[in-house]
Amino acid sequence: MLHIVDNPLIAVKLNYMRDEKTNSKDFRTLLDEISSLMTLEVFKDLKAVPTGEKIKTPTGSEVDKLKLNYNIIVVPILRAGIGMSNGVINMLPTAKIGHIGMYRDEKTLTPVEYFCKLPKVENPLVLVCDPMLATGGSAIDAVTMIKKRGYTNIRLLNLVGAPEGVKKVEEAHPDVDIYIAALDERLNDVGYILPGLGDAGDRIFGTL
Repeated sequence: MLHIVDNPLIAVKLNYMRDEKTNSKDFRTLLDEISSLMTLEVFKDLKAVPTGEKIKTPTGSEVDKLKLNYNIIVVPILRAGIGMSNGVINMLPTAKIGHIGMYRDEKTLTPVEYFCKLPKVENPLVLVCDPMLATGGSAIDAVTMIKKRGYTNIRLLNLVGAPEGVKKVEEAHPDVDIYIAALDERLNDVGYILPGLGDAGDRIFGTL
């Protein structure tokens, strides 16, 4: 269920992202690049199937037109999830995009929902994006919201995860595969990942 995407290109880029000196522009670029690289792993089990149509090559030959065997819906958890969804869409430009809005109550550390909009497609595969899997609360609530709207084939894409959050998501949604670039040590006493990379949303949007 938990997939750690072990790739040296991702490891080096993530290392740059952890550096407190990395500015927002470079942070966003690195996150785009890592998300694109991780997309290859997340969907490597999909199949390219014929659509029933043909395409003509410059040599005059005809070959089958192909499509993925699922219709992908990319759903970033606002606001930081947008930073990951861009990289995924770079690899899947025909994917549909939904949005889930929630924020973490700083006192209770629990997520609060304020927006949910999901596209309707046949045979959907939903990829939920959020850079940090810390307490697991946002991911659990996001997946729950998506399931309540009738979607059952769901995967979760994170940049960095904490063992506590991963465990909670696994317990709450054992049918959802989790893909992360790094499993860090633990959470601190205010619910942030250690060593982590700080608040991903603030670093993406420059709101430190």
